Amino acid sequence: MSNDNIMNLEEVARYLKMKPQTIYTWAQNGKIPAAKIGKEWRFRKDIIDEWFIQHMDEKFLPLLQKLESKNKNKKS
Repeated sequence: MSNDNIMNLEEVARYLKMKPQTIYTWAQNGKIPAAKIGKEWRFRKDIIDEWFIQHMDEKFLPLLQKLESKNKNKKS
């Protein structure tokens, strides 16, 4: 796991294009995967990505799978 995989609250808010206060509230309430280290919240980008995918409406999952398959083919 690389250092760029660890994000702070402000980075997650920017990444998800949301207000930091919303991310903070969600972290406090366990609605978004986070770890509180001391007084600071930390997030793993790969876990946030998976969490986001899990919140996609089921009707869009075939589109997501198609996109992921396309991206895998580009890497090969």
